[in-house]
Amino acid sequence: MNEFNLIIDLVLAIIAAFVGGAIVMRMGQPPVLGYLLAGLAIGPHAIGLVSDVDRVRVLAEIGVAFLMFALGVEFSLVELRRVRNVAVFGGATQILLVMAMGLPVGRMLGLDWRGGIYLGSLMALSSTMVAIKLLMDRGEMDSLHGRIALGFLIVQDLSVVPLMVILPTLARPEGNLLVPLAIAVGKAVVVLLVTYYLGTRVIPWLLLRVAETNSREMFLLAVVTLALGTAIATNYFGLSFAFGAFLAGIIVSESEFNRQVLAEIMPLRDIFATLFFVSVGMLINLSFVLTNALMVLSVVGVIIIGKFVVCAALPLAFGYPGRAAIFAGLTLAQIGEFSFVLAQLGLDRGIISDYLYSLTLTAALGTILLAPTLLTLAPATTKALQSLPGLGRLFAERAVVYGEKEMAQLTQHVVIAGFGRVGRELADALERRGFKYAVIDYNPHVVEEAKRRNIPAVYGDAANEAVLAHVNLPKARVLAITLPEPAVAEVAIRNARRINSRLDIIVRAHSVLELQRMRQTGATEVVHPEFEAGLEFIRHTLHRFGVSRTEIQAFLNGRREGYYG
Repeated sequence: MNEFNLIIDLVLAIIAAFVGGAIVMRMGQPPVLGYLLAGLAIGPHAIGLVSDVDRVRVLAEIGVAFLMFALGVEFSLVELRRVRNVAVFGGATQILLVMAMGLPVGRMLGLDWRGGIYLGSLMALSSTMVAIKLLMDRGEMDSLHGRIALGFLIVQDLSVVPLMVILPTLARPEGNLLVPLAIAVGKAVVVLLVTYYLGTRVIPWLLLRVAETNSREMFLLAVVTLALGTAIATNYFGLSFAFGAFLAGIIVSESEFNRQVLAEIMPLRDIFATLFFVSVGMLINLSFVLTNALMVLSVVGVIIIGKFVVCAALPLAFGYPGRAAIFAGLTLAQIGEFSFVLAQLGLDRGIISDYLYSLTLTAALGTILLAPTLLTLAPATTKALQSLPGLGRLFAERAVVYGEKEMAQLTQHVVIAGFGRVGRELADALERRGFKYAVIDYNPHVVEEAKRRNIPAVYGDAANEAVLAHVNLPKARVLAITLPEPAVAEVAIRNARRINSRLDIIVRAHSVLELQRMRQTGATEVVHPEFEAGLEFIRHTLHRFGVSRTEIQAFLNGRREGYYG
């Protein structure tokens, strides 16, 4: 009977997630917000339809593992290497600064210094699940602020291991900390070495043997075994469950089966990840919130503002532009799943009280609920900070031009806004044909690389009209906007049109709605990557069946005209 109740709870959670997600999407909000509110509605502190939240949460942890595994499969060490300094040193500094911020907040709550440090530790860890899901939904995982946020999140997840060793010693300050910390570090090193060996020797061989069976079911079982098995193994050695799944994904990313693995795991990832957000919503205790509303709002405000300031200031200190710093700061301005784990540990060890545990849990959920809204306010926040007297210059878009003399002589050239993977492919094709081009990018390291290759380049935000003025746009023939952020691309189109009304502007879109908006804004041509991939599948398949190249091209042209028209 208990098993049947679990099935009922799961069905109710999925139905509630569907209804909640559909409602908030109609309101123009991210579906994550609907999942959280759905959990709140059916949870034990509201209607009470779900009888056992703990069982649903256990299954939801699988969603965390699958999400991190899929992220590991798509993970690009090359892309992350460009932000490694701010990720490693900035991420570690962020944890220490937010931990220190817990001291005055703890004093406000009547805590001693031990309780303040523990509270700061809870505040330091952002929700990896929420941040990555929001970035994926917005199509910004490949953006500069997305890579910065990902770097911070990886460092935070790694810090869970030493924090779980160090923080319990606050209950017994006379204890020897070096021995347990050395053991924890030793375990982590062993896990990483074993993971490296398996990833280079065993796993590729195993996946090849399974793929040779031509059984999709066996391949899926092998993938699930790899993801959850690695997660359980790392959890046994003291590393987090989610980080273990991430390591498994990185292992697969280096194999020839990475695309197939990702295709198989994505449906499982999405359904279990949805359960995670619903289960988090179930934890919200409305009676506690109403009784302590002022204190909860105060703590939520301190967490959001404090983390935003710290997480935005550090990228600025490492030389990244203001807009990327602000977006990254707002992406990380919440606390989440690993904070729940540390809070439970502190409660069990008597370091924090029941009241502080409930307050931390409620405040964490409050920051998660506000996370989608915070990210949508990022453009307005950027404008507001840029307009501040004195402080605004820190966030002002600076245009640094390399090859200014060459830039002034360019005519009938191509301007590539965004020198990522798409932009580099276009640049390579232009170089092979001897066509001239210039680059705009707001990643200083990318622009430095362009400078070393003697490419005329501008460091700055392509959406800024002052930045566009440096690439001789009135004499350009084409503006290729390869940026992943649709809001930035729209502004860039609008400003470019004001400078050169006859300019040919090509941009990419991630959905039909974005495609329509880009066209209305003034784009000459809009490319939908997923649709173009479908056409390539059609071209290859029809060619194998003997259809002539002329017929295939005519068919593809018709599909493009119908879709884009």
